[in-house]
Amino acid sequence: MAILFDWYEVPKPSDKQEGEKTLHPRIKLNGSTGTDVLRRRIQSRCSLTETDVSAVLDALSHVMGEELAEGRQVHLDGIGYFYPCLTCTEPVTVDTKRKSTKVKLKSIKFRADQALKTEFGVLKVQCLKGDLSFKKITNEEIDRRLENYFRTHQFLRRTDFQSLCGMVRSTAMRHIRRLRDEGKLENMGGLMQPIYVPGKGYYGNN
Repeated sequence: MAILFDWYEVPKPSDKQEGEKTLHPRIKLNGSTGTDVLRRRIQSRCSLTETDVSAVLDALSHVMGEELAEGRQVHLDGIGYFYPCLTCTEPVTVDTKRKSTKVKLKSIKFRADQALKTEFGVLKVQCLKGDLSFKKITNEEIDRRLENYFRTHQFLRRTDFQSLCGMVRSTAMRHIRRLRDEGKLENMGGLMQPIYVPGKGYYGNN
Protein backbone atom coordinates (compact mmCIF):
# COMPACT_ATOMS: atom_id res chain seq x y z
CA MET A 1 0.00 0.00 0.00
CA ALA A 2 1.22 3.49 -0.80
CA ILE A 3 1.70 6.31 1.71
CA LEU A 4 -1.31 8.62 1.43
CA PHE A 5 -0.79 12.37 1.58
CA ASP A 6 -2.33 15.75 0.74
CA TRP A 7 -0.71 18.92 -0.56
CA TYR A 8 -0.91 21.97 1.71
CA GLU A 9 0.11 25.53 1.05
CA VAL A 10 3.13 26.71 3.01
CA PRO A 11 2.04 29.79 4.99
CA LYS A 12 3.95 32.99 4.30
CA PRO A 13 4.63 35.85 6.73
CA SER A 14 2.20 38.76 6.33
CA ASP A 15 5.00 40.92 4.86
CA LYS A 16 5.83 38.35 2.17
CA GLN A 17 2.52 37.52 0.54
CA GLU A 18 3.73 38.04 -3.04
CA GLY A 19 5.30 35.38 -5.21
CA GLU A 20 4.40 31.86 -6.28
CA LYS A 21 2.74 29.63 -3.72
CA THR A 22 4.83 26.74 -2.43
CA LEU A 23 3.32 23.45 -1.26
CA HIS A 24 4.36 20.74 1.18
CA PRO A 25 3.10 17.14 1.49
CA ARG A 26 1.34 16.15 4.72
CA ILE A 27 0.91 12.44 5.40
CA LYS A 28 -2.41 10.79 6.18
CA LEU A 29 -1.66 7.65 8.19
CA ASN A 30 -2.97 4.32 6.91
CA GLY A 31 -4.31 3.35 10.34
CA SER A 32 -2.03 2.01 13.07
CA THR A 33 -0.30 -1.26 13.92
CA GLY A 34 -0.62 -2.57 17.49
CA THR A 35 1.72 -4.62 19.66
CA ASP A 36 -0.20 -7.83 18.96
CA VAL A 37 0.49 -7.57 15.22
CA LEU A 38 4.15 -6.69 15.77
CA ARG A 39 4.48 -9.56 18.25
CA ARG A 40 3.19 -12.09 15.71
CA ARG A 41 5.35 -10.73 12.90
CA ILE A 42 8.49 -10.71 15.05
CA GLN A 43 7.77 -14.27 16.21
CA SER A 44 7.47 -15.42 12.60
CA ARG A 45 10.99 -14.15 11.86
CA CYS A 46 12.83 -15.74 14.78
CA SER A 47 12.80 -18.71 17.19
CA LEU A 48 11.09 -16.80 20.02
CA THR A 49 7.50 -17.52 20.99
CA GLU A 50 4.95 -14.70 21.14
CA THR A 51 5.18 -14.86 24.94
CA ASP A 52 8.96 -14.41 24.71
CA VAL A 53 8.54 -11.44 22.38
CA SER A 54 6.06 -9.82 24.79
CA ALA A 55 8.50 -10.30 27.66
CA VAL A 56 11.35 -8.74 25.66
CA LEU A 57 9.25 -5.75 24.59
CA ASP A 58 8.08 -5.19 28.16
CA ALA A 59 11.64 -5.39 29.51
CA LEU A 60 12.86 -3.08 26.75
CA SER A 61 10.29 -0.45 27.69
CA HIS A 62 11.34 -0.53 31.37
CA VAL A 63 15.09 -0.50 30.68
CA MET A 64 14.81 2.30 28.13
CA GLY A 65 12.70 4.33 30.55
CA GLU A 66 15.32 3.95 33.26
CA GLU A 67 18.17 4.96 30.94
CA LEU A 68 16.29 7.96 29.53
CA ALA A 69 15.39 9.07 33.06
CA GLU A 70 19.13 9.27 33.75
CA GLY A 71 19.50 11.71 30.88
CA ARG A 72 21.10 9.22 28.52
CA GLN A 73 20.53 8.78 24.82
CA VAL A 74 19.41 5.24 23.93
CA HIS A 75 20.46 3.68 20.62
CA LEU A 76 18.82 0.56 19.19
CA ASP A 77 20.84 -0.84 16.27
CA GLY A 78 18.90 -0.68 13.04
CA ILE A 79 16.11 1.37 14.64
CA GLY A 80 17.47 4.68 15.89
CA TYR A 81 18.20 7.02 18.76
CA PHE A 82 15.85 7.99 21.59
CA TYR A 83 16.54 10.98 23.84
CA PRO A 84 14.54 13.05 26.36
CA CYS A 85 13.47 16.64 25.71
CA LEU A 86 12.63 19.11 28.51
CA THR A 87 10.36 22.14 28.81
CA CYS A 88 9.17 24.56 31.51
CA THR A 89 5.84 24.48 33.31
CA GLU A 90 5.74 28.30 33.19
CA PRO A 91 7.86 31.17 31.83
CA VAL A 92 11.25 31.28 33.61
CA THR A 93 13.49 34.34 33.90
CA VAL A 94 16.86 34.95 35.53
CA ASP A 95 15.06 36.17 38.66
CA THR A 96 12.68 33.18 38.94
CA LYS A 97 13.06 31.37 42.25
CA ARG A 98 13.61 27.60 42.35
CA LYS A 99 14.03 27.34 38.58
CA SER A 100 14.67 23.61 38.69
CA THR A 101 11.15 22.97 40.02
CA LYS A 102 9.72 24.53 36.84
CA VAL A 103 11.26 21.88 34.58
CA LYS A 104 9.36 18.85 33.30
CA LEU A 105 9.63 16.20 30.59
CA LYS A 106 8.21 17.48 27.31
CA SER A 107 8.66 14.42 25.13
CA ILE A 108 10.97 11.64 24.03
CA LYS A 109 12.45 12.42 20.63
CA PHE A 110 13.42 9.84 18.04
CA ARG A 111 15.98 9.92 15.20
CA ALA A 112 15.87 6.95 12.85
CA ASP A 113 18.89 4.91 11.80
CA GLN A 114 19.66 4.77 8.10
CA ALA A 115 18.99 1.02 8.24
CA LEU A 116 15.39 1.70 9.27
CA LYS A 117 14.95 4.25 6.47
CA THR A 118 16.32 1.72 4.01
CA GLU A 119 13.46 -0.66 4.92
CA PHE A 120 11.16 1.72 3.00
CA GLY A 121 12.73 0.51 -0.23
CA VAL A 122 11.28 2.35 -3.23
CA LEU A 123 8.92 4.95 -1.77
CA LYS A 124 5.32 4.55 -2.97
CA VAL A 125 3.05 7.55 -2.44
CA GLN A 126 -0.47 8.51 -3.50
CA CYS A 127 -1.97 12.00 -3.44
CA LEU A 128 -5.52 12.16 -2.07
CA LYS A 129 -6.45 15.53 -3.51
CA GLY A 130 -6.94 15.93 -7.21
CA ASP A 131 -7.79 19.64 -7.04
CA LEU A 132 -4.85 21.88 -6.14
CA SER A 133 -6.74 25.20 -6.31
CA PHE A 134 -6.13 26.38 -2.74
CA LYS A 135 -8.55 28.88 -1.29
CA LYS A 136 -7.46 30.86 1.73
CA ILE A 137 -10.05 30.50 4.46
CA THR A 138 -11.57 33.85 5.48
CA ASN A 139 -12.01 35.10 9.04
CA GLU A 140 -15.78 34.93 8.50
CA GLU A 141 -15.55 31.26 7.50
CA ILE A 142 -13.42 30.55 10.59
CA ASP A 143 -16.11 32.15 12.75
CA ARG A 144 -18.78 30.04 11.07
CA ARG A 145 -16.85 26.82 11.66
CA LEU A 146 -16.18 27.70 15.29
CA GLU A 147 -19.87 28.50 15.77
CA ASN A 148 -20.79 25.01 14.54
CA TYR A 149 -17.94 23.39 16.48
CA PHE A 150 -18.96 24.83 19.86
CA ARG A 151 -22.53 23.60 19.43
CA THR A 152 -21.27 20.11 20.21
CA HIS A 153 -17.96 20.73 22.01
CA GLN A 154 -17.19 22.48 25.29
CA PHE A 155 -13.56 23.39 24.55
CA LEU A 156 -11.06 23.65 21.72
CA ARG A 157 -7.38 22.71 21.52
CA ARG A 158 -4.88 23.96 18.97
CA THR A 159 -4.88 20.57 17.20
CA ASP A 160 -8.70 20.71 17.02
CA PHE A 161 -8.47 24.15 15.41
CA GLN A 162 -5.92 22.87 12.89
CA SER A 163 -8.20 20.00 11.85
CA LEU A 164 -11.28 22.22 11.81
CA CYS A 165 -9.74 24.81 9.50
CA GLY A 166 -7.21 22.66 7.60
CA MET A 167 -4.19 24.69 8.72
CA VAL A 168 -0.62 23.99 9.66
CA ARG A 169 0.51 24.69 13.23
CA SER A 170 2.01 28.15 12.60
CA THR A 171 -1.06 29.43 10.72
CA ALA A 172 -3.41 28.02 13.36
CA MET A 173 -1.45 29.70 16.17
CA ARG A 174 -1.56 33.03 14.34
CA HIS A 175 -5.35 32.86 14.01
CA ILE A 176 -5.80 31.71 17.61
CA ARG A 177 -3.77 34.72 18.82
CA ARG A 178 -5.97 36.98 16.67
CA LEU A 179 -9.16 35.43 18.04
CA ARG A 180 -7.89 35.85 21.61
CA ASP A 181 -7.01 39.49 20.95
CA GLU A 182 -10.52 40.03 19.58
CA GLY A 183 -12.03 38.40 22.68
CA LYS A 184 -13.60 35.57 20.70
CA LEU A 185 -11.56 32.85 22.42
CA GLU A 186 -10.36 32.58 26.02
CA ASN A 187 -7.67 30.27 27.37
CA MET A 188 -9.00 28.34 30.36
CA GLY A 189 -5.97 26.04 30.54
CA GLY A 190 -2.31 26.64 31.31
CA LEU A 191 0.31 28.48 29.32
CA MET A 192 1.90 25.25 28.09
CA GLN A 193 -1.38 23.35 27.64
CA PRO A 194 -3.99 25.90 26.54
CA ILE A 195 -7.66 24.98 26.34
CA TYR A 196 -9.85 27.51 24.54
CA VAL A 197 -13.51 28.33 25.16
CA PRO A 198 -15.76 30.96 23.52
CA GLY A 199 -15.43 34.51 24.77
CA LYS A 200 -18.49 36.31 26.07
CA GLY A 201 -20.93 37.01 23.28
CA TYR A 202 -19.28 34.68 20.77
CA TYR A 203 -19.97 31.19 19.41
CA GLY A 204 -23.03 30.61 21.58
CA ASN A 205 -21.57 32.00 24.84
CA ASN A 206 -24.28 34.50 25.73
